[in-house]
Amino acid sequence: MESTIEINQLFYQYEKELVLENVSLSVPKGAFLAIVGPNGSGKSTLLKLILGLLRMQTGQIYLFGQEIHKFKDWQKIGYVSQKANSFNTGFPATVFEVVASGLTKKLGMFTFFKKEHAEKVLTALDAVGMRPFKDRNIGELSGGQQQRIFIARALISEPELLILDEPTVGVDAGNVNAFYQMLSSLNKEHGITLLLVTHDIGTISDRVTQVACLNKQLHFHGDVEEFQQLQREDVSKVYGHEIHLLHHNHEHGGVLN
Repeated sequence: MESTIEINQLFYQYEKELVLENVSLSVPKGAFLAIVGPNGSGKSTLLKLILGLLRMQTGQIYLFGQEIHKFKDWQKIGYVSQKANSFNTGFPATVFEVVASGLTKKLGMFTFFKKEHAEKVLTALDAVGMRPFKDRNIGELSGGQQQRIFIARALISEPELLILDEPTVGVDAGNVNAFYQMLSSLNKEHGITLLLVTHDIGTISDRVTQVACLNKQLHFHGDVEEFQQLQREDVSKVYGHEIHLLHHNHEHGGVLN
């Protein structure tokens, strides 16, 4: 099966602190992978390495079959961080303008905005269910709505891989299921490979196709069905403390805490 991301024997340390130890991971094309683990487990560092924001020390990373230091086609990759949690609500831009700004890298700063570009914005907003809000100021939206807009902004360049770092930070608990359902639709209906760092594995377990448990080392990587069969004690070893894994409930959700 064709891999979107291939990681081999990855090590990384900050000064003398080893953050990632011998991590090998393959993300097949079309997968929806959730990476879970306790705070300080190396999840964010792993994302930064995949995105080329940190220089590799030991190991190999391949993106779409190409070594990362040779990879140039970054528009194939969309990234959404925890922006909603710290977004400036007074920022004077409409939803349409924020999403349209995602075309800047592809088109250049001074390219004339054409009708076809406006249609791309609307298509991206449709994909996240936010077209009715296109003329609203971004600062007027809820945290969950803002995250949908940032995802639309990432989608406008038509990425094949979308990476999300704790995207439900700032999302109201009552809307988390709807948010994850939207991500599932992007994966299944649009064929986008998704890589998601989350603490909400109980809520999202019926949406993803694979789960990876990371705590410096990769302790588990497999299909979500295999993950659901793990003993609670096995998952607790990864977290270093007792956890309670509740599988997805469409009305009330679930938690990993």
